[in-house]
Amino acid sequence: MKTLCRVALAALCLSFFGRVPALAQAQYPTRAIHIVVGFTPGGGNDIIARIFGQKLSESLGQPVIIENKPGAGAILATEYVARSAPDGYTLLVGASGAMVINPAVYEKLSYETVRDFKPVSELGSFPLILIVNAKSPFKSLADLVAYAKANPDKANYSSSSAAFQLATELFKQKTGVPMQMIPYKGANDSVTAVISGEVTATIADAGPVTSQVNGGLARALAVAAPKRVESLPDVPTMKEAGADVEAVLWSGIFVPAATPPEIVAKLEAEFIRIARLPDVVSRLKLLNIDSVGNSSEEFSRIIAADLERWKAVARAGNIKMAQ
Repeated sequence: MKTLCRVALAALCLSFFGRVPALAQAQYPTRAIHIVVGFTPGGGNDIIARIFGQKLSESLGQPVIIENKPGAGAILATEYVARSAPDGYTLLVGASGAMVINPAVYEKLSYETVRDFKPVSELGSFPLILIVNAKSPFKSLADLVAYAKANPDKANYSSSSAAFQLATELFKQKTGVPMQMIPYKGANDSVTAVISGEVTATIADAGPVTSQVNGGLARALAVAAPKRVESLPDVPTMKEAGADVEAVLWSGIFVPAATPPEIVAKLEAEFIRIARLPDVVSRLKLLNIDSVGNSSEEFSRIIAADLERWKAVARAGNIKMAQ
């Protein structure tokens, strides 16, 4: 009888404790969620995190804390989340730079995008714009290409990150222009270098570019995106200007790879819903960011394609970086 009681008790315990993880997932979240950003406060990725974080907190009824962990091109933050518990309480705002550009230019990384992360949803996309000094003689993309080919020792461009460098390298490979890269610390510095005449051109996201173009200090020659930018409706796309170039950067939400599917699905539904809220769309539009909100599966396909494309661009340009 005692033996039977022990067996019954053991079976009861196994049944109960076996339900605990499922019960916890069903009740998720029961405490604060942390969204990690690999950049300093105030930038585009940080603003995205705070806009979506506020809405997520309102709908899930739990605090959402934004943690800024800048450093090493967002590598530090990405490593941190990759090693975090896969329980849905530590999320990453992962930008193209960390998730698909770094794997293309670094020979060794402590994380692998596909192995270590589960994409939840793409939140926003950043169209890139090629600009020159407003006083320069370049009135079109064709003018710049012709000048660069005729003056390979003079044509150069500013770049503040591997993402912008690879986007420009793609432009070089598609057009055959020989332009030398001049490094700068930030996107604003890259744009200022064009305005001051230090460099011939730069490719940057619309945020630091639009005001300079509208203010008459810079001239936008083309948008490296499938469609024109609403804030610069007269600027053609690269394809319209004669170059088969598309380079759109993005930011999305990621969780550690082993996060339970039920939690991923719940977060996916929430972020898709939030991305489509009219006030979220309009707030991002003011920053020249297109709100996206796609599915985990759709986002995964974009990531896979971008990984292959940027690795090919880096190989062709012999672009390598050391940590």
